[in-house]
Amino acid sequence: MNDLFSGAAGADEAPLADRMRPRTLDDIAGQDHIVGPGRLLRRAIQADRLSSLIFYGPPGTGKTSLARVIANTTKAWFESLNAVLSGIKDIRDAIDRASERRKLYARRTILFVDEVHRWNKAQQDALLPWVENGTVILVGATTENPFFEVNRALVSRSRIFQLKPLEKEDLMLTAQRALNDVERGYGKRRVIFEDGTLEHLVEVAGGDARSLLNALELAVESTPPDGVDGAVHVTLEAAEESIQRRAVLYDKDGDYHFDTISAFIKSLRGSDPDAALYWLAKMLRAGEDPAFIFRRMIILASEDVGLADPQALGVVISCAAAFERIGFPEGNYPLAEACLYLATAPKSNSAMAFFDALELVEKENAEVPSHLRDPVRDKEGFGHGKGYIYPHTYREHWCAQQYLPSALQGKFFYTPSFIGYEKTIRDEVLRKRELQAAALLGESALSGDGGYLSWSPGGKAVNEWVRRLETGRSRLLLSCRDAIMEEAAPGRHERLLVLKADDGLLVWEGLRRAPEGLSAACVTSEDARETLLRFAASAAFDETELPRIAVRAGVPPPGEAEACFGCAAFDCVLAREPWRGSKVSVASIGDFAVSAARLLALNGRLVFLASPPVMGERLSRIVEAEATAGLLRAEAALISAFKKAEDEFFSTPADSGGTESLLWDEETLKAGFSGAGFELKISIFDQKEERLISERDISAWFNREKSSWGGAIHASLGEKGFETLKNLLRGRSKQGAVLWKWKGLLCRGVKRAQHPAAPPARPVTDTL
Repeated sequence: MNDLFSGAAGADEAPLADRMRPRTLDDIAGQDHIVGPGRLLRRAIQADRLSSLIFYGPPGTGKTSLARVIANTTKAWFESLNAVLSGIKDIRDAIDRASERRKLYARRTILFVDEVHRWNKAQQDALLPWVENGTVILVGATTENPFFEVNRALVSRSRIFQLKPLEKEDLMLTAQRALNDVERGYGKRRVIFEDGTLEHLVEVAGGDARSLLNALELAVESTPPDGVDGAVHVTLEAAEESIQRRAVLYDKDGDYHFDTISAFIKSLRGSDPDAALYWLAKMLRAGEDPAFIFRRMIILASEDVGLADPQALGVVISCAAAFERIGFPEGNYPLAEACLYLATAPKSNSAMAFFDALELVEKENAEVPSHLRDPVRDKEGFGHGKGYIYPHTYREHWCAQQYLPSALQGKFFYTPSFIGYEKTIRDEVLRKRELQAAALLGESALSGDGGYLSWSPGGKAVNEWVRRLETGRSRLLLSCRDAIMEEAAPGRHERLLVLKADDGLLVWEGLRRAPEGLSAACVTSEDARETLLRFAASAAFDETELPRIAVRAGVPPPGEAEACFGCAAFDCVLAREPWRGSKVSVASIGDFAVSAARLLALNGRLVFLASPPVMGERLSRIVEAEATAGLLRAEAALISAFKKAEDEFFSTPADSGGTESLLWDEETLKAGFSGAGFELKISIFDQKEERLISERDISAWFNREKSSWGGAIHASLGEKGFETLKNLLRGRSKQGAVLWKWKGLLCRGVKRAQHPAAPPARPVTDTL
């Protein structure tokens, strides 16, 4: 068996890059996003519970090194093949050996395939059944995008891990390890680099550890020892000769082609002319076809600039025509002009409304209204075209009439933006819609064509209203979830901890957004934990993918987090309403902030949504709205007094001395977080939902003994006024749902410093 890891050459004869390959997870250079503490791949390797994997990334980022670490760690038998040198016969031989081991010794086999994309479809298909039935666990390595270059069936049965080019700090540490390692590197020799020399090698290596080590080896081995002290003095000139200027990283048929044009288009869309010019220059420097670039800019002129600047499309097409006439090198000018025009133009994607219409067309099969049909053929027999109003007969060359099918009246696709040219037409478009809707509603009432929903009791519209009411809470929860996640913006490999996660809303979204990281949760009861785990089981998660769930009402200390989740440092801590139903003080908020800081890595984020009672809905507003509508004018004076009493109750400032209070606010949060090492940003988050007021709600609110609000209102209005308001609200509750509106505080704290009370952060040993 030709074992990739056996190393036929002696240790001293092998290249430095091969000698310095990592042996354990702690030796891995960089790639903390997939093999750092708490990450999914690290847990799977340590637990020896690997499923099929494909490592994808540029050369020199550690794909084969990771495979070597797996070979050193796993209890399974490890076989390796190189797709460049092996074929179907080699695959069959490896499968036969794996089947025999499985049958005789119940031992698994991990098959490492380097350059797996080099196998053709038939060769990849030959491996598929044995991966499917578990005879082998595939670990593939490729520099090409596996979603394009590897059999789709193999990809669907494997987890893809993308390795990134190494950072300069990782490369510098790699070089230092090679220079200091006595056994495998140059630790036995005295090597001195001239100032800036080693930094030059790191800079030009371009994230490729192999390139760096090869250049380092060449520089050291080609420099003779000093005759005086025997040291090897490597100069900058020697380093420059050892590593050449890197070529532009671009492949017109591969990932870099698509990635670079994607970066170019997104820079144009994001109105960044400097970035757009950079990516344009990179494509042209690498030999990209200008016709392809112009084609993408023409699309963007319609898709992303659109009616915000209708001239953009003409400008880009004119530049494309100019380039065809003059070619290079002067053709760079129209290319740059089109690029800069699009980057600086106002943006609107309102043309996307077409796809909303297309989606509806695929669902509906509505007929053309009779008055819009062609009158030439069937006007006499069927009345086609009868009733059509010719707009040019009117002074403004426009009139209100029906243009959509009757079943689609009231459906809008196009929404003018507030940008550029569209801003000038927005008011006119909306004004005409209002007039048209008014006219059509009148016509419909007279014609009785049944195209509008009845609002009678038990009618279809009432059923729709009830259904919307029932799903209002879901929309609210989803909006809160999305707001928290967008503010946190977790990466695919980040470690998330969700507090008070009983509903699981943030947990499952965390799993979706950080599938290669960690999703951990604290719930308040064992029942909640069991419920979430049952849901995870029903979703068929692998054991290493399951969220880690612990029963704890508050924030766990680092030691407990390490025991429960296998991780004591998180990238994000998330919570929705962490103090719901609790009295809050500056001291309790400060304790929460310090506890969260202990669990966050430096620059980690704490994101939570909290709704202070002082920013909540006021019952006086609900009752006052009815009075304004003329329904409760006799009680206007009482309602005015009610409003004043509520304002006084909620205007009492929160006690900053640590006393617990329901009247906490944004200032209370800032005071509590002031000493916890966070850079805190707070924004107002508007919330609303259709809510039915129940008799139970009214009884709880107006209980002057148990409700501080009820006691304050009773003291202000007296018994008679108190009972009158209670009955008024009871009457309002019988009329249906109330639009309940309140404001929350969306908070994002970034840990910028180590809190004095927190233990010092442990050094991370598995990065370069």
